[in-house]
Amino acid sequence: MIGRTLRALALTTALLTSAAVPAFADGLIDNVNGMTLDAKGKVVNFTGLVIDDDGKVKALLQRRDKRPEKLDYKLDGDGRTLMPGIIDAHGHVMGLGFSLLTLDLSGTRSLEEALGLIKAYADEHPSRPWIIGRGWNQEKWGLGRFPTAADLDAVVPDRPVWLERVDGHAGWANTAAMQAAGVKPDAKDPPGGRIERIGGKPAGVFVDAAETLVAKSVPPPRAVDRDAALIAAQDHLLGLGITGIADMGTSIDDWQAYRRAGDEQRLYVRIMAYASGIDAMVAIAGPRPTPWLYDDRLRLNGVKLYLDGALGSRGARLKADYADKPGERGLSFVNDTQLLNMMSRAAMDDFQVAAHAIGDGANAQALSAIEELAQDYKGDRRWRIEHAQIIDPLDIPRLAKNGIIASMQPVHQISDRLMAEARLGPARLAGAYAWKTLSEGGVPLAFGSDTPVESPDPFPGLAAAITREGADGQPFGGWQPQERLSRVQAIDAFTRGAAYAGFAEDRFGTLQPGMRADFILLDIDPLLSSPGELRNAKVVETWIGGVRRYEARGGR
Repeated sequence: MIGRTLRALALTTALLTSAAVPAFADGLIDNVNGMTLDAKGKVVNFTGLVIDDDGKVKALLQRRDKRPEKLDYKLDGDGRTLMPGIIDAHGHVMGLGFSLLTLDLSGTRSLEEALGLIKAYADEHPSRPWIIGRGWNQEKWGLGRFPTAADLDAVVPDRPVWLERVDGHAGWANTAAMQAAGVKPDAKDPPGGRIERIGGKPAGVFVDAAETLVAKSVPPPRAVDRDAALIAAQDHLLGLGITGIADMGTSIDDWQAYRRAGDEQRLYVRIMAYASGIDAMVAIAGPRPTPWLYDDRLRLNGVKLYLDGALGSRGARLKADYADKPGERGLSFVNDTQLLNMMSRAAMDDFQVAAHAIGDGANAQALSAIEELAQDYKGDRRWRIEHAQIIDPLDIPRLAKNGIIASMQPVHQISDRLMAEARLGPARLAGAYAWKTLSEGGVPLAFGSDTPVESPDPFPGLAAAITREGADGQPFGGWQPQERLSRVQAIDAFTRGAAYAGFAEDRFGTLQPGMRADFILLDIDPLLSSPGELRNAKVVETWIGGVRRYEARGGR
């Protein structure tokens, strides 16, 4: 059954080659428990998938259907579940890649554990002028405060250390880093940022816009470093069954790395890019969004704009005071006039706008701006709100009014539950991570992970969407259980919905005939497995454009 063509296919797996991939005539993946969604989000089952020589789906076959006789290759799926590849509607490709290549603190459970890893990493890399990493979370540590420069000085006193918080909305520096960056004891908070202080002096943590006070002095990655980060990110995504991702905050340097990979035929995962601000948008694309490049593997769709920070660092902009810090309502990155000007600049040239808004105050600001601009910019705009974590219930109907897409990350609800309760108090949780209410209100959902803030593994996100429980089963029955989604709704948001959010629903996201043959083979059936089994699902194979790009060891 597996002949010369399959041996050629095997050479393309797991990013082991950068050579050109040969085109195939019709192929058949048979004996599968196939499922996809149709144009209305309904489940379509099949047992065979025919792929044409352009890497597109030619036909879905039922068990009774006659199989094609003339094929270049035929693979037996061994009865495994075959479903569309997962599309992450909100991630940071280069951030993921660099997190895989630098110090990762995301798994630490205490300050002491983190400091031990930092010291070990510094000892292992004595020639690196800066120690760079990310992933710390003082909430997970139960610290009751932000970490300090003094904490870092105790383990790395001789070199600058700069570590981003897990959500990217705060940075932690040691004294050497602050000195290298020229941060003075009387440094002022920049607009949209906050310097944490002890005794009136910078304590070592810089929130949101204040991060640049130190980050500007960190040596920038070289082109070769970015290429290595992209390879690492792609390899990781493919192993998790992710065939497409919306890259939120693409810089010109990121874009050039993607173009180099595309030119050299080593860009596999489909990237829907959103520029990091107006200047990057113009530098990358000029007068209009780019066309699809490299057989639908890369496009600059629009621009990512930040309205506020994150809930964990109390940078999310709220309508009322933080319950656990009276007098503070978070950070506002732009005023209403600035936001309207930036959004109008993008919309006038048909760039899609993706607005980062976490707090209910920032979400209300985004909604008001969209309502005003929608009067002038007609047509299919697909305005996006990224995260949409805390929305005033009175504002929820405003999203459906203008077809606004809620681009959300189910795993955030699991990670943030206790922190959200503390930050908001029980009386303000009705609009928190309100997936079901939004969906029933006619708001399109697009799900992702916000990698590397969270793991890009989509299956814990799927389990969270249908249970609103953590891996430990808590809270029993789910947190705010009225917001649980059905399995089909959750899969839809991670496939068809995520493609729709990136103007790609006519190219990939389902396995209907004519669509790109992007699919995965799983060790479980996501429609029938228990939440625990779904959370721990393993990808056996990942195919993009009719070519296998990942195969688990011992997978066949």
